[in-house]
Amino acid sequence: MSDTPTSTHAPRLVRTGEELDQLRPDLDAVVLVPTMGALHTGHRSLIRQAREHAGPSGTVVVSIFVNPLQFGPNEDYAEYPRTLDADLEVCANEGVDVVFAPSVDTMYPDGPGGAMVTVRPGPTGTILEGATRPGFFDGVLTVVAKLFHLVRPDAAVFGQKDAQQLALVRRMVRDLSMPVAIHAADIVRDRDGLATSSRNVYLSPEERDTALALSRALRAGRDLAARAATATAVRDAADSVLASAAKATPPLELDYLVLVDPDTFTDVDTDHHGPAVLAVAAWVGETRLIDNMPLHIE
Repeated sequence: MSDTPTSTHAPRLVRTGEELDQLRPDLDAVVLVPTMGALHTGHRSLIRQAREHAGPSGTVVVSIFVNPLQFGPNEDYAEYPRTLDADLEVCANEGVDVVFAPSVDTMYPDGPGGAMVTVRPGPTGTILEGATRPGFFDGVLTVVAKLFHLVRPDAAVFGQKDAQQLALVRRMVRDLSMPVAIHAADIVRDRDGLATSSRNVYLSPEERDTALALSRALRAGRDLAARAATATAVRDAADSVLASAAKATPPLELDYLVLVDPDTFTDVDTDHHGPAVLAVAAWVGETRLIDNMPLHIE
């Protein structure tokens, strides 16, 4: 995807819920793109899809907030990149109408630790990414719920790359009867197939070569699924590619490879036919990468 600006349009920057309240009655067909900033090509894709859903007379809102509730004790919240000026430029180039960039005090008046009422994700939030990062999805769902209440969007766009997060947001909206349509944006990939991520900059050229096994493994599974293979065979096809990458220099260290139900993220049965998600997480050097591919087992 090109980074060529689609327009030049200075967005309205708002910082507080009160400013949003004043603005909201004049906004039509509001579509929200929640982000933590440091916007890249993948975020541009989300914004462009948001514009498609909003239409020419609708409103695209991008939120930029580094959410402390998403960071565990071994994750450095203070070091997370904060690039508001550059992000505003991206938003201007993409024709965003409103940027909501609240402070921590605005989102959590009693401090992050003072948020006594939070959103719990249930069993789906404790497996896979939830097992690797305990409490992560509690933080995600809590901040997304708060953003929905503050912005009051008609729809929101999330990336398919964070497939488990997408499934949990959809479940929260359904279970809590939130009047927000959730749209998924396809994964944006670099020319070599690697899923676009801010973490990719940490990969050396050799590590990047190894990391390409992730997308190759997913394609192998997808291609086999289209030929009426069993779920076990689909997973094994992907696993074979990753096993070869584990012997590369530098090696790929697999965290998990799963073939799961797209709603619950639990393993599908061997005789499963229908939609599924093939998801992988792995370490290459010091960098942990995730990727996934929705597929249909014939």
